[in-house]
Amino acid sequence: MNRSIPSVLRNARGQRLDFAVHAGRADEARLMVLGHGVTGNKDRPLLVVLAEALAQAGITTLRLSFAGNGASEGAFADSTITSEVEDLGAVLDALPGWQVGYAGHSMGGAVGVLRAARDPRLRWLVSLAGMAHTAAFTQREFGTITPGAGLMWDKPECPLSQAYMDDLTRLHSVASAARAVRLPWLLVHGTEDDVVPIQDSRDLMVGAGPERKLIEIPGSDHVFSEAYASLMANAVVEWMATQRG
Repeated sequence: MNRSIPSVLRNARGQRLDFAVHAGRADEARLMVLGHGVTGNKDRPLLVVLAEALAQAGITTLRLSFAGNGASEGAFADSTITSEVEDLGAVLDALPGWQVGYAGHSMGGAVGVLRAARDPRLRWLVSLAGMAHTAAFTQREFGTITPGAGLMWDKPECPLSQAYMDDLTRLHSVASAARAVRLPWLLVHGTEDDVVPIQDSRDLMVGAGPERKLIEIPGSDHVFSEAYASLMANAVVEWMATQRG
């Protein structure tokens, strides 16, 4: 089947999604989509490092900004896990012929779990410091901030919305969805993560079979700063080398 990537990606609401492609080998059918966390975008350094490493290994990689983030269309205040799960589905719709995997950072990790639990088009799943307990996260990070009036982490471009708080509270945790994930799944988490505790990834490993693997990176923070980004990327590339279509 002919494989291509469209020049424009839009979600189900018609909003244009900003993305960048790192080309792999022409004879390689695998493609990895990379998704960011809350207040992030496709240009997060850790995603660029990972995309370059995957492309160097021959795997075409697409870095995505969800609607309302980065240069994608839409309002940031409308961004929720649920809307981003839908965005990822629209991207999968646009990639026929590819064997597609998804790697999500932080909240983007929760997006991947929810999509993978119901979408057989995903062949591989990677969670990078992935969020599991969504309600606990919102209370820990934003519980003292008034939605509609306050900001996420004092960022003027990132207003805290009631829609965001309600969505993550309603979801509560992706642990139940994780039980429905049957595809190969790699989790990578830093031991010094003070945004999403490493226990989130450990909880997603409870009862897991051999298709699921957790790699803990001693000393790494939430965004795999500095040399930790290369350690994370190497772990993903080495794992993908064992995964064939």
